[in-house]
Amino acid sequence: MKVLLVVYDNDSYIHWFPHGLGYIAAVLRRSGNEVTIYNKDKYHYPESHLTDYLNENEFDVIGLGIIAGYYQYREFLSISWAINASKNKPFYILGGHGPSPEPDYFLKKARADVVVIGEGEETIVELLDALKGRRSLSDVKGIAYLQNGKLIATERRELIKNIDSIPHPAWDLFPMDYYSLIRRPHINNNERCFPVISGRGCPFNCNFCYRMDKGIRLRSPESIIEEVAILKKDYNISYIAFMDELLMSSQRRTIELCEAIIKANLNIKWSCNGRLNYASPEVLKFMKQAGCVFIGYGIECLDDNILKIMNKNLTVHQIIKGIEATFAAGISPGFNVIFGNIGEDTKTLEAGVEFLLKYDDHSELITIRPVTPYPGSPLYYYALDKGLLKGVADFYENKHINSDLLSVNFTKLSDDEFHKCLLDANTKLIENYHKHKIGEHVQGFSKLYAKKDVLFRGLRQT
Repeated sequence: MKVLLVVYDNDSYIHWFPHGLGYIAAVLRRSGNEVTIYNKDKYHYPESHLTDYLNENEFDVIGLGIIAGYYQYREFLSISWAINASKNKPFYILGGHGPSPEPDYFLKKARADVVVIGEGEETIVELLDALKGRRSLSDVKGIAYLQNGKLIATERRELIKNIDSIPHPAWDLFPMDYYSLIRRPHINNNERCFPVISGRGCPFNCNFCYRMDKGIRLRSPESIIEEVAILKKDYNISYIAFMDELLMSSQRRTIELCEAIIKANLNIKWSCNGRLNYASPEVLKFMKQAGCVFIGYGIECLDDNILKIMNKNLTVHQIIKGIEATFAAGISPGFNVIFGNIGEDTKTLEAGVEFLLKYDDHSELITIRPVTPYPGSPLYYYALDKGLLKGVADFYENKHINSDLLSVNFTKLSDDEFHKCLLDANTKLIENYHKHKIGEHVQGFSKLYAKKDVLFRGLRQT
C-alpha cells in the first residue's frame, strides 16, 4: 500500500526528528509498503499545500501522530481539514499521546477512520493487513474507530517486550541535514546533533504525566551503540541527544550503558534526561567519562509535601545533593520546575525561583510553566472529579489555549494572581540569564582588544 506520513509543523526554526513516525515508517517499509514523508515541519507549508498534494498524488493511507500540546492540537485540526478537503482522501489514521486517551473525541474532530492507541509499530502493520482484506478490522488489537457513529475500541495491545526487535528509524526517508541542526547545551557550531531513544517508558508515576504505558523497557547497550555508530558513519553525527523520558532509570543501568559507550570508543558528546535520586558521584563520573555534558532533571518543585502530592518519589535533599554532585562531576544540569500542582502557593514558587537563581549555570534559558492536566494523566482525572474540567472538549477548546497560561487552577490563588506570580518569577529568571550573557559578551570583547584574542569569532547566536 502507498502510505503518506505527515510531520506536523511545530512553528520552530529547527524541529526535533519525529521518532514516532521514523519507527512507523521503518516497520511499514519492512512489511512491504511504500512510504512517503510529508515534511510540513521543514517547509512550513500552508494547509492548502497538503490538499493540493493529495489531489495530485494518490495514497491508500495517510497517517498523523500528535501529542497533547495546545499548539499541536490546533495543527491537528488544520491538517485534518486539509486531508478532508482533498478529492483523493486516503484512509486516515491517527496516533500518539493526543488521541490515545480520548479516541472518540479525536475521531469525530478529525473525521479520521482509525485511532491507534498506544504503541504503534505492531498495530499499524496489522491494521494495513486489515485494509488489504487479510483480516477483520475488529481483530486488530489497539485501535478505535466509529461504526454507525458508535465508538468501537478493540482489546489493548500488549507492549513490545523486546524493543531491540524494532528496526532503526527510516532515516533515509527524512531530511537528515535539517534535523541534525538541532542545538543542545555545550554543542559547538561545527557539530551535528541527533536524537536517540535508549528506552521506552518510566518506572515512576508522576501525577501530571500523560504516559499511558506502565513501566519501562530498555534497549540493550549493544543496540544503542550500533545505532550511534551508524549515525556517526552515515550522517557525521557527533552529539547524541538521548530524548527518551529517562535514560537514568537506575544506577546500574546508567553505568552499564556508559561502560559500553567508553568501550566502543564512540568519542561523542551526549545529553539525556535523568533522576536526581540516581545522581551519585560514582554514576556521574562514568557519565562524564562517556561524554555526557548535560542532564535534564525533572525537579518540578522545591517542597517535600508537594513532591509527595505529585508522586515524584523525590525529596528536596535528594535534589540539592544530586545537583551539586552533577556540578562536581563537570556536567551541566538542566532544571525543569513547574508551578500550580495541588496544594502549591506563592511560597513553593518562591522556593523554586531561589533554587534556580542559586544553581543555574546558564547553559540554557530556564522559565517556569504552569502544570497542565493532560488527558490520560492522574491530574486530568482529578480535575474531572473535582469539577475543574468538564471533559476533553473543555480542556482543548476552552482551557488549554497556551502552555504558558493556566489551564486548570489547582491553587487557592485567583487566575490573575497566579499569572502575576509567574510573571514576577520568570522576569527574575530571564533577567538573571541575560545579565550573565551580557557579562560573557563583554568578557569576550575584553579578551579580544586587551589580549588580541585571535580566536574571537564574534557574537554568534548559533
